[in-house]
Amino acid sequence: MSKTIQAIRGMNDILPAQAPTWRLLEDQFRGLMSQYGYNEIRLPLLEMTELFKRSIGEVTDIVEKEMYTFDDRNGDSLTLRPEGTAGCVRAAIENGLLYNQIQKLWYGGAMFRHERPQKGRYRQFHQLGVEVFGLTGPDVDVELIILTARLWRNLGLQHEVELQINSLGSSEARQNYRQVLVEYFNAHTSQLDEDSQRRLHSNPLRILDSKNPAMQSMIEAAPKLMAHLDEESKLHFEQLCALLQHLGISFKVNPRLVRGLDYYNRTVFEWVTTRLGAQGTVCAGGRYDGLVAQLGGSATHAVGFAIGIERIVALLETLSPAEISHCDVYAIMVGPQAEQQGLLLAERLRDALPTLRLQGNLGGGSIKSQMKRADKTGAILALILGEDECSQQQISIKFLREERQQEKINQSELTDWLQNYFINQLS
Repeated sequence: MSKTIQAIRGMNDILPAQAPTWRLLEDQFRGLMSQYGYNEIRLPLLEMTELFKRSIGEVTDIVEKEMYTFDDRNGDSLTLRPEGTAGCVRAAIENGLLYNQIQKLWYGGAMFRHERPQKGRYRQFHQLGVEVFGLTGPDVDVELIILTARLWRNLGLQHEVELQINSLGSSEARQNYRQVLVEYFNAHTSQLDEDSQRRLHSNPLRILDSKNPAMQSMIEAAPKLMAHLDEESKLHFEQLCALLQHLGISFKVNPRLVRGLDYYNRTVFEWVTTRLGAQGTVCAGGRYDGLVAQLGGSATHAVGFAIGIERIVALLETLSPAEISHCDVYAIMVGPQAEQQGLLLAERLRDALPTLRLQGNLGGGSIKSQMKRADKTGAILALILGEDECSQQQISIKFLREERQQEKINQSELTDWLQNYFINQLS
């Protein structure tokens, strides 16, 4: 027998049992983007390696250790995209989308980083991203936070995540702070772990994000970036906080939130959870006002974020099946006549109520076994069709998620009954 071929380590299959949760997230996100006036852009998986070296920074972990890079047959160095922002900026410049224009764009798809696979962190992972070009005020930063907050509410995750924000200031202020930070850490080199010593002269701000318990008291005593902000960035951040408070969005100012990519400035934010262990960041973003010019375009203000799909799916899976239901109605059909009549009835319901998520029982089985299948789908209602219902042209309705007496109605009334019951979902 031939040896079976396994998937590449860190590149996972998304199985049928998981796919509905992915689709739930993607559908909610797509609807939200339409609601807020964002346009989809689809980007290639492969880019020139130089794009990521110039945007992310040559001395970052991503470029130094994690990118999937190879030379093609023409001798060009190509890289599987490790993140989406650089490719989106490249596409916007190349296709003339930024000339005297405001652009609100979104995209989704696979990203690739060669790092140690663990729960919530994969070598092929998937993101949903948003990028806005041409707006400078804190109002657009707030809109990105507002729409992510709405996404969590739509998914039932609003109590599972916390918003953390910070400001990195202007590039000049950040550079000045960098020097102050290097001086501080140089005075405490004996307390730095190997990773932090390597970052000391390449990306010292990342040391602030270290999770090493032995370094926490020393990091906590480090000079704070907020004390070194330029005046414009201070005002920008104060206005951001005031708007969030006015809108009733809770947040925590985290002075150690710096983000790992070189191109960020001013506002940075993360949505984090305690439900997923070490991989607690489920959404992250911020401003990158200098990146467009850095990649050859005209100076353009920009801000964006990315959501890790695998992490949100893992968070959704901590909820009960009913809370992440992918089925509204399950049709139970007992006996040959009921199967024949039930299939026709289900098709009529799908014609009349195209947004109704209706699953019909297949493969027969007793009413008890079919009820178990209905419950596993997370369905809210079971429609029961047996010999009695068929002969009387009626249907029984069982409520699976609430304490309520079973009902029996005429089949001719079922469409209107379901329309009224699911009035918000199906309208």
